[in-house]
Amino acid sequence: MDRLREYEVFVAVAESGGFAAAGRTLGLSAPSVTRLVSGLEERLATRLFTRTTRSLALSESGAALLDGARGLIAGADELEQQAMGSLIEARSHLSVSASVTFGRSVMAPVLRGFLDAYPLVTLHAVLLDRVVNLVEEGIDIAVRIGELPDSSHVARRVGTVRRMLVASPRYLEQRGAPNKPSQLSEHDIIAFTGLMPSAEWRYVEGGKARRVTLAPRMEINDAVAAIDAARHDQGITIALSYMIADSLADGSLVPVLEPFSPPPAPVHLVHAHGRLVAPKVRAFLDHAAPRLQQSLSILSDG
Repeated sequence: MDRLREYEVFVAVAESGGFAAAGRTLGLSAPSVTRLVSGLEERLATRLFTRTTRSLALSESGAALLDGARGLIAGADELEQQAMGSLIEARSHLSVSASVTFGRSVMAPVLRGFLDAYPLVTLHAVLLDRVVNLVEEGIDIAVRIGELPDSSHVARRVGTVRRMLVASPRYLEQRGAPNKPSQLSEHDIIAFTGLMPSAEWRYVEGGKARRVTLAPRMEINDAVAAIDAARHDQGITIALSYMIADSLADGSLVPVLEPFSPPPAPVHLVHAHGRLVAPKVRAFLDHAAPRLQQSLSILSDG
């Protein structure tokens, strides 16, 4: 029996006030929580909780044990962090995936910083404009933009990005800026197929999700090329905020129909679910998450 696990469950029950609530916190069934607490009580030969059909409270013995149990868990966590710190310094290999443009513009400095911090780690960065299968393709961590489907993966949210329509000031001077989505049919549309696969612009009006079907003058599967065409006055294109931060800052592109923009999309770092997280994965998450949060906050505001 894992004695530390028994103490973790005991603390969770004491803090949450119930076996079912503790189970939800720990990802265990209520019977498993009950069994672990009963095992600890049997080993210590004392009742840790006073139970009735409607309430649960710490017994005198349980109250006396609680602080010590918390200290035991904290000490184990500290020891584990020290051990992981030495393990990550050992030679290991990490694979990270992101979309091509996100990898180039946002992830690249994060990856360089990680290599500087962990000089014995080798890194394989896979930049693809599709969703990778972490297990089948041997990817340790991936960046996912958008709402996540239910899955067995573990996700850490690191920010949001905005989906925007943009055009050059000169194009809008020549053709006029649209005031409502239906007027997009009167304009040259450069459709980046990664964000507009069915030539539709999805927007929000009056609090409701709506869509307008477009007839693009150009369709292209590369975001950089679509943005470059818009910068050269070719028409209106769609992009994510991080892709056009520099162009918005220097004025070569401006937002179009901004009041109709859809809600920001979340950005997550995801990795395969497992009882134990590999030291290299946890080290990368701890390194990358705050840096991505900072970058995305700046780019989203821009």
